[in-house]
This record gives sequence, structure tokens and C-alpha cells, in this order.
Amino acid sequence: MMTTRKLAATAAAVAAVLFAATTAQAAELSDYTIKQLLEPCTEGDNDSRWGQVAEQECQQYIRGFTDAYLTTVAGGAKGVTCLPPPGNRDTEIRWAFMKWVHQNFDRRGRPAAEGLLATLRESFGCK
Repeated sequence: MMTTRKLAATAAAVAAVLFAATTAQAAELSDYTIKQLLEPCTEGDNDSRWGQVAEQECQQYIRGFTDAYLTTVAGGAKGVTCLPPPGNRDTEIRWAFMKWVHQNFDRRGRPAAEGLLATLRESFGCK
């Protein structure tokens, strides 16, 4: 009986450590930086050969981020952000992001998700 209790306590402790480690890792943002996202966003307008692909890379990242934001952070709540309609949303956010980066150039080394979140809050906050 004592062995069963020790085994159960050990299993619970291991599970708690694994859960804590997984939770801590899940909270870390990727190492994809604002500077790295800025490149395809800018090149989408500047490069006649690679531009279309670059623009798609930028806008797909933005679309994924905004979809995740709308489903999780905003949770469909009114008044959190007032994003443009879906038809032109990616382009509008791309332009706002590029403007935000140039106004906050010292933050280029931060995670891209952090820059996009700041862009959404500052450029598309409901008034």
C-alpha cells in the first residue's frame, strides 16, 4: 500500500513538472522578429520579381495572426479592436504595421507577434 502511494505521488510530481515545463515553453513567442517580417512586407511593393511572393508571405503571417487574435484574445468582444473588413484587412494591416515599425524602429529585434499586436492596438483601436 505504501508503494502504491509513493508511486502515485511520484507520478503526480512528474506530471506537475512536465505540465509546468510545457506551459512555460508554450508561453514563449517565436524568434521571428519585427525586422524579419518587415522585409517581405516592404519588398512586396519594391521588388518586381520577388514582390508578389514577398507580399503573400507578409500577408499570410498577418492573416494568421489576426485570425488567432480575433478568436482568442478579442474573443469576439466588441470594442477591443475595430479591424478593417476581411476583403482588404491584410493590406490595411500591412501598411499600418510598416508605419508602426518606422515609428518604433528601435523595437525591430522584438518578436513579430509583439509588433503586430501593438499595431492592432494603436492603429485599429475602437474610438
